[in-house]
Amino acid sequence: METILALINDYGTLVYLLLFGYCALKSGALPLFGGYAAQLGALDVGLVAVASFAGGYLGDEARFAFARRYGVGFLESKPRLYTLMQKARALLERYGTAYIFLYRYPKGMRTIGALPVGLTPMIWRKFTVLNGASALLWAGLLVGAGYVFGAAIEQAVRDGWGIASVALLVVFVMAIVVVWRRTAHLAEVPAKD
Repeated sequence: METILALINDYGTLVYLLLFGYCALKSGALPLFGGYAAQLGALDVGLVAVASFAGGYLGDEARFAFARRYGVGFLESKPRLYTLMQKARALLERYGTAYIFLYRYPKGMRTIGALPVGLTPMIWRKFTVLNGASALLWAGLLVGAGYVFGAAIEQAVRDGWGIASVALLVVFVMAIVVVWRRTAHLAEVPAKD
């Protein structure tokens, strides 16, 4: 935490831009530490929450738009990928809301999480409302936990908490595999030539 406090002292308000960029690209521990730094008085908790929310929301909006614009055309030219996309589309049509709320948390999923949703027929308006609600919950949980439990979280990081994040990713992937297998019949479509 001393390193983070030194960076805050050196770079001031640029730290909020760094937090925004980090949250636009991925999820992780930085909003937690931003909350903890706010609890210590080094940052403004409101600005930490706004930067975390805005980054999380806008990053996923950009990934959704990118997949919507370029993804389907690319996948249609690849028969195997197209077949997988049809299965994923059927799953997302059935479980899309839950997926949008859950993909932010497992390590590694946030970076790609909105891409498959952009490949579905889900309208942007629905996605943006769900994405906004999910990003708000995510930012509130992480920044709030950092603000309230910062010292305990810092100790957990020292004790190797990364294993919990990897375990969460494994559980998430296993759940996707189980749901995928149980609903494989939903999208039995022939591959495009």
